[in-house]
Amino acid sequence: MLKSTDIVSKTFQELSSKELYAILALRMEVFCVEQDCPYQDADGLDFSAHHLYLGTENRVHAYARILPPKQGKCHIGRIVVTKESRNQKLATKVINFAIKFCQKHYPKSIIEISAQSYLTDYYQSLGFKSTGKFYLEDDIPHEQMQILAN
Repeated sequence: MLKSTDIVSKTFQELSSKELYAILALRMEVFCVEQDCPYQDADGLDFSAHHLYLGTENRVHAYARILPPKQGKCHIGRIVVTKESRNQKLATKVINFAIKFCQKHYPKSIIEISAQSYLTDYYQSLGFKSTGKFYLEDDIPHEQMQILAN
């Protein structure tokens, strides 16, 4: 059971080597191993991203990154929760924090996510709407969704 409920929010430069390692380990654990998707997670975008996570001293339990706006759209991505923490509403907490972060720091921007299609209803419950763009990413059906930051 997660003890800390505070979301940590840092730029790449502010992350310690232990924090970065824990974040990358979680992303690989879920996206590459659990979902059986061999892909390049270290995509070069982390350097300009804002990183949000919930964790304890030795483990990140939930995470998301925010990419700054390009062409009026900021992107919340790499949303991930450990298997053992999935029924604690941590993803909702991190996503709501990310939305508020975007509204504060990138007003008037569109907030975009690449949602795995089976989570469409969940993201709609958080205010996202489908753009109608569907695609396969690493053989997993995805859908582009957006909300207006303000």
